[in-house]
Formats: sequence, structure tokens, C-alpha cells
Amino acid sequence: MIHRSFLLLTCLLCFPALLTANEASAGDQIRRYIELIQTGGDVAMNGETVASLRVLPALYERHNYTRIWTRPDSVNQLFDVLDSIDEDGLDAADYHKAALKALRAQIGQNATADPALAAKYDILLTDSLIRLGYHLLVGKVDPVELDNHWNMEHTIGDLDTTLELATAIEQGSVTGLVNRLRPQDPMYADLKSALARYRNIEQQAGWEPVASGPTLKPGMSDARVAELRKRLAATGDLPSADLTSTLFDDSVEAGVKQFQRQHGLEADGLVGKASLAAMNVPVEARIDQIRVNLERARWVLHNLPEEYVLVDIAGFRVIYVRDGKVIWESRAQVGKPYRKTPVFRSEISYLDINPTWTVPPTILYQDIIPKLQKDPDYLNKKDMRVLQHNGKAVDASTIDWSKYSNGKFPYMIRQNPGPKNALGRIKFMFPNKYAVYLHDTPSKSLFGRTERAFSSGCIRVEDPYDFAELLLKSDQWNKASILEVVDAKKTRSVRLPSPVTVILLYWTVNADADGHVVFKKDIYNRDGLILAGLKRPFRFRKGPILDATAGTAP
Repeated sequence: MIHRSFLLLTCLLCFPALLTANEASAGDQIRRYIELIQTGGDVAMNGETVASLRVLPALYERHNYTRIWTRPDSVNQLFDVLDSIDEDGLDAADYHKAALKALRAQIGQNATADPALAAKYDILLTDSLIRLGYHLLVGKVDPVELDNHWNMEHTIGDLDTTLELATAIEQGSVTGLVNRLRPQDPMYADLKSALARYRNIEQQAGWEPVASGPTLKPGMSDARVAELRKRLAATGDLPSADLTSTLFDDSVEAGVKQFQRQHGLEADGLVGKASLAAMNVPVEARIDQIRVNLERARWVLHNLPEEYVLVDIAGFRVIYVRDGKVIWESRAQVGKPYRKTPVFRSEISYLDINPTWTVPPTILYQDIIPKLQKDPDYLNKKDMRVLQHNGKAVDASTIDWSKYSNGKFPYMIRQNPGPKNALGRIKFMFPNKYAVYLHDTPSKSLFGRTERAFSSGCIRVEDPYDFAELLLKSDQWNKASILEVVDAKKTRSVRLPSPVTVILLYWTVNADADGHVVFKKDIYNRDGLILAGLKRPFRFRKGPILDATAGTAP
């Protein structure tokens, strides 16, 4: 799929110019630099390396090696973008900001008085915008380097230069171009607002930690309550209150509960170890956490379908979006830290009512066989059978389970449909190599927990029957008719009228247009690697950047 915004960035830079003698001399300098790049030479200008080794030379070739940045307003707009790009959680140093400002000061009012400087300046401006567009469209950190199973489209599209001829630079609309390159999903704008809010808190000196000690409770008087009041006030959880009082009154309790809800904690109004730990995370760390999630947003929030199911792994929830609106939401249970729910994209194509469950190898060897070695009656208790791979039953009492601690079990174990089944009474099927699904569960009491990482990788859904009704979009299949099949205790597969995209993602920050920011626990310790990647110097990723059919690459 062609990303039209990036096409505007690249192919639409080529416009005719009237050449003065100095312009021609600058053009000669540009040609020499471009030829050096094309022969594999490193081109450094004012200590900055030109990173775009294909798109940039192609642009200047099509522009007959003349300067591209001839409009002062286009240049000014790029500088304005670089001055504010930290609002996206990105680093202006990646886009030659300091070198460009130094060159602009050297050049002064006459852009072509020094042709060599003019050539360097123009090339660095172009490389800056290409780098910036690349980051906004696909992110700075390559998710494939962090997860080699990543399967979501992650290219900037096909840069077919035969498309539109208008140019953002020629028309003085660089600001508009950059705005179009950002993800257009509201979540991205909400995360940017959250980043601005927490940077403002940082500028106001952030917050001081609350001293450790016994649990703070409503009704108490304690010197630490004054510290608590100041901490809650810093993030707006305790507006217009006496910050010196040591009384844990109703307003403090309400503020604590609001803080707890926005940090994935049980909203009990008590400041114990977990709440205290969350309160004492420095504002700088919260800013980094928002930056990490802005980067995740750049990976996945371009060109989302009109209808999709989103699994928010770190938030323990599933949402169903149709026509840009959330039509259903449910609490979920996800994989334990040592059985992580993977991140990927697929399509739900059918659902199974009263499913059987064939135990996957990891669970078989790590869980089931060790339990059978301790309790030979375990299979009967769980309504499970041993089967040959052709489906023929095997007498479990004849098996020496001690032989299979290290694998090579020659059979499979399958759990019958029913209330004991690990998948519950309904599961939602989408192709993937992890044997991971959305499904019902008999462990419904666990939905009452605040942190819900209990599964072996699958996603357990609290409200599966309403979900099924929405997916099936049929008068025949409503919640009542689905429950009739459940009660009949017969396995039945039902195809969706059309597949629905399902995206399993890992977000550790949520934000909304009302200014509410929810910080979640990084249950799989994934934020650190992304943050480290954001702090690295600029580089294009090793993998494909363009569609396979494209003939040009940065």
C-alpha cells in the first residue's frame, strides 16, 4: 500500500528553478556530494552524516542537482518542527538540528553567497526531513529487532515518483506535511498531550517521594500525610486542598483512589507498599514511559482497519472497535510473565462453542506431565483423555509417566468440552503459530483481581457471549441462541460472516482526550529496550523499509 504522505515528502520535491551563477556553483557542489554518496562514500557535513543513501540522491538527480530549499518559509517551518519534535517523544538531534542552525547562522541572508555552504545546508535540510518522515511513519526503534516474530506491516509504502507533482516545500506547507506523517489515530494525540502534561509537571519540580512506613489509612493523622497530599496535588489528584495538613480525610481518600485507578492498582484508598511504590516513581521515569508508548503508536497506528479487536495485554482488557468507536470492552486475563502473551496481528474467522482443548507441548511437558507423575488420577479429575494422533483412545493407566519428563511423549492429551475445560464454553479462532486464542474460562473469579496475568499465553475473556453476538452480526446468532448451543453440550463451529482483524498489543500507558493518563505495570519488562533504542543515534533499520515491489529505499 502506498503511503501518500511520504510520497509528498520525497517525489514532490522536484520543481524548476532559475539558476544564478552562485546557484549553478552550489549545484556543482551538490552534484559532487551526490556522486560521492552514490559511490559508497561517507558524506559528513559540519560533523553530521547523511543517512539517506538512495532517496536523497534520487531527489537531487530529478531536481538536476539544484537546491531544493529555496523558499525561506519552508526552511522556517522545518526549523519550527525541529524545535517542537520533542513533543512526539523524539530527539531533534537525530535530524541535524544543531548543525542546521549553525549553518543557517553562517550563511546569513544570502543563501548562495557561499556555494559550498549552500550545498551542505540544502542536503542536510533534505536529509533531516527524510529522517523525520521515516521516524513518524514507522518509528525509530525496529520492533523486529526486539521480536523476530513481529508480523505487522511496517513499511513506508511504495515511493512511486510518478504520483502527484505538488510539493510541500514548493508550497510552503512543510508543517502540514509533517502533521500528515504522524499517526492520525486519536490515541497518538492523547499520548502527546499526556507527555506535555508530565513535562510541565517536571518543569514545576516534579514531586517529592512519600516516606516509607506503615500503611496510610483514612482517618489517620501522620506527618507522612502532608507528603502524600503534596504528591497527589502534583498530578492533580488532590486539587485545592490544604497541603500541610497531616489528616487523612475524605478528600485525601478520594485522591488516593483516583491515583490508584490511574496506575492499575486496587482502588481501596489505602496507601500500602504498592501504592507507595507507584507514587515514588520519578516524573522523569513517567515521561520516559509515555515516550516508549508514543513509539509503539508509531509502529501500529497508521492505517488501522475500520473494524478490529484490540487486546491490550498490559492493561488486561479487550476492546472491539467498529467505525472508529469502541462498541464493546471486557476485562481479560493474559499470559504469566514466563508464558508471555505474544504481540501479533491476525483475523478471527470462526468460533467454537463447547470446544475441546488439545494440550499444547509447552503446557504438556511443563505442567500436565509433572502433575500426572504426582497424581495418576489427574486426567479423570480434569476430564481429559489420552489419544493417539489418529484420534484413537489410549488407556492412561498403561503409561509410565516418569519416562516423559524430557519430552518425546508419543500421544496427545485432550480435554473434553464442558465446565472444566480450560477454554471454557467458547473460543475465538484466528490463525497463529503460538496456539493462542481468545476464549472463555472456568477461572472467572480471577477477573476480580487488578493484575490478571494468569494464563499460559491465551487471552481469557470475561464476557465472551456478548462478544460472540457482536462478531457474528446475525439475527440467528444472538446471546440466547449461543447459550442454547452451550447448554446442549455439543461442539459446534460457527464462521463469522467476514473475518475481523485482531491485534494483540502491549501498551504500558493509556491516555484520553479528557487528560486522564493510566500508567500500567510493565509486566513483561519490555519498556527498557525500547527506551534504550530511542536514546541511540539515528540509523535506518536493517530490514525492508519499502514495499517489496518498490525500487527505491532510504
